[in-house]
Amino acid sequence: MRIVSLAELNPREGNKPNVELLLNTGHSKEIKISFTKGQTMAEHKAPGAIVVMVYTGKIQFGVNGKQHILNRGDMISLEPQIAHDLEALEDSIVRLSLSSHDDFTRVQMLTK
Repeated sequence: MRIVSLAELNPREGNKPNVELLLNTGHSKEIKISFTKGQTMAEHKAPGAIVVMVYTGKIQFGVNGKQHILNRGDMISLEPQIAHDLEALEDSIVRLSLSSHDDFTRVQMLTK
């Protein structure tokens, strides 16, 4: 058993958000992404299905070129290989759920 918290914003300076692996269970990887307003994640694709939840703040979430505004508490799921990007419209904390078969370092590389 492991207890973790999404509640603390852990921003990183510059234009890229901070990415932290919170949990690595037998079936999923739970990741916290801390954005300050204006930070982005460029368009990319995940090899497996993902679920994104806005814990705090507001995110512009692009899917195949169409923009969606996600507010606190909103969730979105994507099938594998769907192009998407993120921009923080406010300081925000996002929870990303990946398949256990996906690689956390892939997500880290998106924010380098």
